[in-house]
Amino acid sequence: MKICVFGASSRDLKQEYYDEAYELGAILAQRGHTIVFGGGTSGLMGAAARGAKSRGGRLIGVAPKFFDEPGVLYVDCDEMLFTETMSERKKAMEDMSDAFVILPGGIGTFEEFFEALTLKQLGRHAKAMAVLNTLGYYDAMEAMLERAVSEEFLTPDGRALYAVFTDPAALAGYVETYRGEIKEVWKEKILGRE
Repeated sequence: MKICVFGASSRDLKQEYYDEAYELGAILAQRGHTIVFGGGTSGLMGAAARGAKSRGGRLIGVAPKFFDEPGVLYVDCDEMLFTETMSERKKAMEDMSDAFVILPGGIGTFEEFFEALTLKQLGRHAKAMAVLNTLGYYDAMEAMLERAVSEEFLTPDGRALYAVFTDPAALAGYVETYRGEIKEVWKEKILGRE
């Protein structure tokens, strides 16, 4: 499988975040998967890439041309695709991937996660979506989405379109065994039917 990994690019995080991203990359590569990522050398994406490479994994980096600066991009990618814009980058990553894994991150990662989730809710894809909740990072997001369900801004079916894990191996198992089907969850909420 080609598994898209979204996550932070920061160099200033607690070591546990990098360690778990590295472990996830290693596990996915060991199981024969290709990592599709933003192509950066730093942050959690870079850690996942190094983990994958440590086990002989294949890496596809996707980056806008303006990131092609010394020290920014991961030089050991098996393939590097360049786009003009960040939007084109994200679309290329989404289109070529069979599943999405979300590591802790900032606004860019949030935006990538919620766009992929929105597209799944609209029936545009049926790919596995898994969040790695290192150090409880996504607990507040989970509480927000649970409230969205309780206040009826989000259906329970919409909330069930992704899964959260604290263990990288369990996350990998979920992605590998996930069998989704296209379901336009939004119709139930807006039109009152499935």
